[in-house]
Amino acid sequence: TVIFAIMLFAILFGLANGLQNTFAEGMGGDAENTIFISSGRTTKAGGGNQLGRRIQFDNALLSTIKDEFKDDIEYITARIYKNVNASYKGEKNNYTLRAVNPDHQFIEKSELVSGRFINQRDLKESTKNIVIGRLVKEDLFKTEKVIGEYIDLNKIQYKVVGVYQDIGDDNEERIIYMPLTTAQRIYGNNDFIDQINLTYNLDMGLDNAIALGTKLEKRIKKIFNIEPSDQGAVRIRNRATEANQINQFNSVLAILVLIIGIGTLIAGIVGISNIMIFIVKERTKEIGIRKALGARPSSIQAIILIESVLITAISGYVGLLLGIGILEAYGPSLDKYFITDPSVSTNLVAMATLALIISGFIAAYVPAKRASQIKPIIALRDE
Repeated sequence: TVIFAIMLFAILFGLANGLQNTFAEGMGGDAENTIFISSGRTTKAGGGNQLGRRIQFDNALLSTIKDEFKDDIEYITARIYKNVNASYKGEKNNYTLRAVNPDHQFIEKSELVSGRFINQRDLKESTKNIVIGRLVKEDLFKTEKVIGEYIDLNKIQYKVVGVYQDIGDDNEERIIYMPLTTAQRIYGNNDFIDQINLTYNLDMGLDNAIALGTKLEKRIKKIFNIEPSDQGAVRIRNRATEANQINQFNSVLAILVLIIGIGTLIAGIVGISNIMIFIVKERTKEIGIRKALGARPSSIQAIILIESVLITAISGYVGLLLGIGILEAYGPSLDKYFITDPSVSTNLVAMATLALIISGFIAAYVPAKRASQIKPIIALRDE
């Protein structure tokens, strides 16, 4: 019972940690305080406009948001998406191109390996400078020098000024960045943008950050004369809302795991108590002989209590090894169930085992006390 209790305790907490790891990994590619704003088509006719109207973001909207919400915003960038054919000295491949502002580096958590990121001068002068991901470099350049070289993107030459790596998945490192204004001039000669991303000040807290997302949505809908109840024209993904939902889920999960874990430990304690009662009854004659030979009640109690502690400690250790072993053996195969790297802190399980040992000591005290009070003559007559 004790082995099963500790094993189940370790597995339950390991699986719970695996779910939390999945949530953390899913949010790992971007800053934790990011708000993504994208446009779509209207699903309701309002303000004299027809249904299905395409909402097109532009530089004016970006400037409006920067000015009106400057006290709440930490970083902000626009995005334009394109697919490009890249080639360099015979090496060719297809990549996603993102045209961005300099702040994008901090929103996406892009870490420079060499060179620099897009800067304000690139925007002002619409330079043909690009920053490539680590895997783009490996694909096209192999081990050659990168910074200062030119890559052909859709038959146009661009200068590589930086190489970055990303803490998200590998796909993030197969992206090429260029100045927003360069893409607007070359691909359409307009000021249109596809998406606006920003980070809010962390001092705001989750509730205020969620409220900020709502304010942004209302303001943009007002600018484009969109019905307030239209859910398709402007789409906002707020990390604060996601974090709040995840926190609630983790809290409920932690409570459930704790209840099950405590219930399992209680079952182990009851099991220890029953075992010790049985052991005392089975060894009644032995106890009688010990007392007849002059054993003190305290020594009789010590025998029972030490036995209980040893049983609990050894069984708890075996349960700990089994629980961790099962997590390590089957953990990698649980990715398909959204459980990533399930593991449990050895200290946590050790504390649970210690609590079980102390509880086992207490549970064994009553049988030990009863054994120490047995009269030798009665114990020797026991059948």
